[in-house]
Amino acid sequence: MSKQIKQMQMDAMRQSFHGVRDLVMMSVSGVDCHVDNQVRLTLRKKSIRLQVVKNSLARRVFTDMGMPLEGVWEGPTLMAWGSSSVADLCKELDTLLKKNEKVKFKGVVADGQQMTFQQGLKMPTRTEAIGRVLMLAMAPARRLAGQILGPASLVAGQIKFLAEKKEEVPAEAPPPAA
Repeated sequence: MSKQIKQMQMDAMRQSFHGVRDLVMMSVSGVDCHVDNQVRLTLRKKSIRLQVVKNSLARRVFTDMGMPLEGVWEGPTLMAWGSSSVADLCKELDTLLKKNEKVKFKGVVADGQQMTFQQGLKMPTRTEAIGRVLMLAMAPARRLAGQILGPASLVAGQIKFLAEKKEEVPAEAPPPAA
């Protein structure tokens, strides 16, 4: 390939991956065309894109973008990106491709940091992470409300018990006959 063609391919790759900070790299050598087509159609419905890249050009592009990836450029590389979070992307790919032994997950990039696919599966999704942050932010207020309401409910319970006890007191018995 001439240098101009390689440069055009690298420019197209830069444009495709511009702003992408979460992606999954995998090897799909040996997957037949029917499975490949089904996977692509299913992922397209969920706004997840797939692209096979030339390793030497992709290494240059990602290094220039500030993401020097190590250990993923062996064999054919398929990149997947486009979900709301890397956890959603990993979980979707895992459920779709876990039964296919020919697919090997090479690695994951989460917010520009490289990690393993198993770490990507264990990460919380975006909605789970927001929920955890909200729960942690509300925990002190919930604890304070419990401390305020705890003694008050205890006193209210004792007052109710005393009111019911007075109602249960039997009327005075008539004096015994002499």
